[in-house]
Amino acid sequence: MVAAPGENLRINGDRLWDSLMEMAKIGPGIAGGNNRQTLTDADAEGRKLFKAWCDDAGLTMGVDQMGTMFMTRAGTDPDALPVYIGSHLDTQPTGGKYDGVLGVLSGLEVVRTLNDLGIRTKHPIVVTNWTNEEGARFAPAMLASGVFAGIHDLDYAYARKDPDGKTFGDELKRIGWVGEEEVGARKMHAYFEYHIEQGPILEAENKQIGVVTHCQGLWWLEFTLTGREAHTGSTPMNMRVNAGLAMSRILEMVQDVAMAEQPGAVGGVGQMFFSPNSRNVLPGKVVFTVDIRTPSQEKLDRMRAKIEKQAAEICDKLGVGCSVEAVGHFDPITFDPVLVGRVREAAEKLGYSHMDLISGAGHDACWAAKVAPATMIMCPCVGGLSHNEAEEISKEWASAGADVLFHAVLETAEIVE
Repeated sequence: MVAAPGENLRINGDRLWDSLMEMAKIGPGIAGGNNRQTLTDADAEGRKLFKAWCDDAGLTMGVDQMGTMFMTRAGTDPDALPVYIGSHLDTQPTGGKYDGVLGVLSGLEVVRTLNDLGIRTKHPIVVTNWTNEEGARFAPAMLASGVFAGIHDLDYAYARKDPDGKTFGDELKRIGWVGEEEVGARKMHAYFEYHIEQGPILEAENKQIGVVTHCQGLWWLEFTLTGREAHTGSTPMNMRVNAGLAMSRILEMVQDVAMAEQPGAVGGVGQMFFSPNSRNVLPGKVVFTVDIRTPSQEKLDRMRAKIEKQAAEICDKLGVGCSVEAVGHFDPITFDPVLVGRVREAAEKLGYSHMDLISGAGHDACWAAKVAPATMIMCPCVGGLSHNEAEEISKEWASAGADVLFHAVLETAEIVE
């Protein structure tokens, strides 16, 4: 017999919060957050702690060739496909304690609560830690889930290099997390991801739950501008081939392109490298990545075309060489309406205030949605701040979203009495 979970059922908010604080001790940042970048020793330590907690909860581990951890609670029907709950444990270099981690540990808390209550489900439940969601060390972001969904191949992923020239494949092997499972061989009944909003809307609207209906599409366009190294003091202005000047004009142009597509479009640059990066030498090479996002496919295509065309024109006028490589991309995502409805219904049943949201950031759910019904749940974060060591949420916010996750997952995994 299949039953619906009663609204009196809640996860253990104190236990979830304690787990978040314990994980935050691994890879501490310098200002209260975390630096637990993918495939570092800190990442390996975080994985070890997560595995120990999952072992204690009776979960069975599988690891694929990308190092993604799949922790399974068996269902009663051996033929039923699993319900997956996923996110990531890796962080930005100056990341917070909740981005990604909240989703993984809330998945674990769902399982712990099921164990506490003695609840069985028809479908297995799999708590997932995807490798390299952030893309901070190895571009592109959401790399492991991208291979899982067939967006990237394994050789491409293994060949990705960090700024020090170390490859993803070598570092995955070094920390001891190369699994035997073929990437993408697993089949999903459904996929849920719980995440902090990483934006200010929920807090500003005084809502506890974000029901995520869509995710913005994205392009990461890595520009390499080639000028001529020359002395900043003795080179006449009209004789310079200034890659830095070209970059500055491109940045201003990206701002203009994004503003022309308002509302619902963003663009900017968060990373750049000057070479030789000396105070009194004009750069011979500048490398930077333009990040553009919008939930509209038409706008996304138009923004990319405008930026690449106008960047080439800017560089041509200055005599600067210009090349561009797309190092990250996904089209706008519409999440599964049935699962979205279950999230909304769970929030209403539990009495939590909620609103529909479009995710401004990319998540592993974007790639999971390519191979299975998927959706996301979000909770507020203070000031909308994320990818920052000052990132903060409250225990109450964390618990409310985990409660909604618990009920939406149980509705999908089907309680068996």
